[in-house]
Amino acid sequence: MIRINLLAVERDRGKKKAVTLGTGQKLTIGCSIILVLALSFIGWRYVVLARESTKLDADITSAQQETTRLHSVIQQVQQFEQRKAQLQQRVVLIEQLRKGQTGPVHMLDQLSRALPSMLWLTSLKQTGTDVIVDGKCTTLTGLSEFVSNLEASGYFKRSVEIVSTASDAPTSTAGNELIRFTIKAVFQVPGETAPAAAPAKAGN
Repeated sequence: MIRINLLAVERDRGKKKAVTLGTGQKLTIGCSIILVLALSFIGWRYVVLARESTKLDADITSAQQETTRLHSVIQQVQQFEQRKAQLQQRVVLIEQLRKGQTGPVHMLDQLSRALPSMLWLTSLKQTGTDVIVDGKCTTLTGLSEFVSNLEASGYFKRSVEIVSTASDAPTSTAGNELIRFTIKAVFQVPGETAPAAAPAKAGN
């Protein structure tokens, strides 16, 4: 008589099913862990990126504020430069006016110092730096001395030109005839050209 142990077969099938169920659970647990880790990494990365974004926004805001401040400073510097240029122009204008005021004073002073005896002036005209002088003298020697004195003063460029001379009838029977003259000179603004040295006198 043959006996079949069915109980052993059922036990073997139960073991196989237990083993199969254990592997599926492990796979499920592994996938769950991987999913949790992935979600954790994504959450951590999101937090880090959010912090970096907040920091970048703060840096951008600070840079914009600094740009606005620097723009204001640049505008102030430009205004300062404009005011400086205006003040420099005013200073130049004042210097020109000052020279223009002192120029005629120096010119009249030098003409007065250059006058020899028996010579006097009747008119004086100035156009820019050109000066036309009319006058009278008793001798041509006095006129020559007057011209030499002007050239030696350093305030008139060499050479002073004698434009014309003419004789007038004497005013009385005892008087000598007078010589009318016109000379042309170029006046040098004081300080722009160094005065020329006076010519040395010839030795006896």
